[in-house]
Amino acid sequence: MNPNPLQFRDPERGAALLRRLERAVDRAVARLGGPVSVMHVCGSHEQAIARYGLRARLPAGLDLRMGPGCPVCVTDAPEIDAAVALARSGLPVLTYGDMLRVPGTEMSLEDARAAGARVEVLYAATQAVEIARGTPGPVVFFATGFETTAVTTAALLLAEPPPPENLFVLSAHKWVPAAMEIVASDRRSRIAGYLAAGHAATITGFGLFEPFVARHGKPVVVAGFEPLDILAGLALLVEQIADGVARVENAFPRCVSHEGNQRALAALHRVFDTDVGEWRGIARVPDGNLRLRAAFAHRDAAVRFADRLAAAPAPTARANADDCICGAIMSGRADPADCPLFGRACRPDTPVGACMVSTEGACRIWLEHGP
Repeated sequence: MNPNPLQFRDPERGAALLRRLERAVDRAVARLGGPVSVMHVCGSHEQAIARYGLRARLPAGLDLRMGPGCPVCVTDAPEIDAAVALARSGLPVLTYGDMLRVPGTEMSLEDARAAGARVEVLYAATQAVEIARGTPGPVVFFATGFETTAVTTAALLLAEPPPPENLFVLSAHKWVPAAMEIVASDRRSRIAGYLAAGHAATITGFGLFEPFVARHGKPVVVAGFEPLDILAGLALLVEQIADGVARVENAFPRCVSHEGNQRALAALHRVFDTDVGEWRGIARVPDGNLRLRAAFAHRDAAVRFADRLAAAPAPTARANADDCICGAIMSGRADPADCPLFGRACRPDTPVGACMVSTEGACRIWLEHGP
């Protein structure tokens, strides 16, 4: 019998980790001369932090910020506009459910569906193949998400999909490490270290962050999503800050390795190339978007239906859109409660910003669970 069984909800271990974190924060505050700001870059981390009330238990000198870790939230309005335009032109558009209500410049995919367009919800990328095979004529898969879901899209295209005239991909996939570079390069940023997403690192490996740490001199700790995972990750991160060192540490060894899933990475890079792209409200991010390579242009909806996109009328800006501060929230420069629309004009049933749509969006999480 294992004398040290793996447990994720152990109050004694949690209390011990909090004491360890408190000691590290005290040392880091003394070293820095003020509060310690760290950033996690994952909506799933924010969900767990809010659901289990972790932020309320953190030491007073620790400021834990959420970064650009919600793929729905960073999908730019023109990307939504393109999917809407294709749907309104008569093409069936398939996408994941949390994309339906994300506001474009003028309307969402849900609005387009209400107006008569065919928009269907997927629970897995493989469903796009099934639907395409049963649909005469072209079908568009509006593919979104970070590295983990980009791998599934790549696998779909590398398998045996329907004929090229039937299934097309409109990619809004994003590459998270590129956005971390933007945050770390901002001279206004006071972020002293980063908590990286464990599920993405199962694909990329934690070695991916070593050049980032070398460039910016800021530590990175890869963490899982249980309360003890997050507390352990924060303790390791703040201890590095207190010691004045910067390295990559893996606090999720049961799932993450240094090299990651090389087969999955090879598939991703065979299908996609990185490209500059706008992350909603944050910045124009070099290498932040994943575009289909030229070898897959025959599957690229943006190429195949360029004429329909060009012919689409220019969308009109929605009311209150300029008042949304989602970009500042996802850059760690503001909290949801700082937004004048939060919980008032902007709610899950009437979202003004993308952060209120997804269950991984900071605004929706804070409205449902508190900070």
